[in-house]
Amino acid sequence: MSSVIGILLDRKTYLGILRKQTGYEHIDYYNQAAVELGLIPFYTCLKHVNSKSALGLSYESKKYTLKRLPIPKVIHNRAMTLSPTSQQKLKAIAKISHVFNGQNRHDKLHIHRLLRASANSSEFLPHTMKYSRENLIKAIHREDSFFVKPTNSSVGKGIIKVTAMPDRTWQVWWSNQLPRQLVEQQMIDFIDEKVNGQSYLIQKTIPLSMYEGRPYDLRVSVQRGARGQWGVTGIAGKVAADGRHVTNLAKGGEAVICEKLFLSNGFDPVVKREQVEKAALQIAESLSQQIPSISDVGMDIGIDHQGAIWLIEVNGRDQRYQYKHLNLNKTFYRTYETPMLYAKYLLSK
Repeated sequence: MSSVIGILLDRKTYLGILRKQTGYEHIDYYNQAAVELGLIPFYTCLKHVNSKSALGLSYESKKYTLKRLPIPKVIHNRAMTLSPTSQQKLKAIAKISHVFNGQNRHDKLHIHRLLRASANSSEFLPHTMKYSRENLIKAIHREDSFFVKPTNSSVGKGIIKVTAMPDRTWQVWWSNQLPRQLVEQQMIDFIDEKVNGQSYLIQKTIPLSMYEGRPYDLRVSVQRGARGQWGVTGIAGKVAADGRHVTNLAKGGEAVICEKLFLSNGFDPVVKREQVEKAALQIAESLSQQIPSISDVGMDIGIDHQGAIWLIEVNGRDQRYQYKHLNLNKTFYRTYETPMLYAKYLLSK
């Protein structure tokens, strides 16, 4: 049993394994990597785990077998554990197993504060503050453009962009709607109504580099691997759809090879990629000092018109599908292989 690696999935994903309906999770890549590394992947979900054992699907000899096994010594968490009950259960499991990426939904403001205190990473942070009506008024007087973002959401949900216009009105982008032209007080009231007491932050707009007239950023997959060290597994560009202010593929964004984007802006593609990788590794190292279980993240990184590098956000459960969109199949596979390499390293320890 020493070669068993637990892979904790959302219940819907787990139940879809035998039907090959696992959404964004490419389970076959976990299986392929495990076989090559002499490991046995054991898939389960929190509902099927108790204090000592778990019911799940063990992949051996090219087939799945439903088994109840002792809780594996090493578990890669790919489940979204948002409820207090699931978080408590995961913490209990972590007392008897090495659960990596146990916490995979990170409050954006908390991450910002952790990195702001780090000498190695603070240079990559755009000015950010907690949302309040008072801080919104400060931002109006300080910035020409800023975002108001939920601190705990994904795929671009709930983001508001605000930009000052020459006639002293403000252009406000919300959801998929056309931008509104509002005077200052209307804009404040509109944003306050949308926030509605929820946890939001205010962040200065990064003047992102453009591709064919559309802003782009980068998804950088940063993972621990065979020796427990951080490495960059892949980088993919994400270009916003026409008229959109977010680059998420789920919001109509387009995946583009990062070197193509760098060349379009006159950046040396080799040098710029090296700079992005170095920044991402510095950020990962800084975060792991504060959040020891963090091991597999997708960072959204922006490059401004001058070539400066900025961290937009850290995603604790990188969906990785941008590489599939780009037919970067080797990179896509490595994003599944690398956590398995790290799991094998943890087993050996």
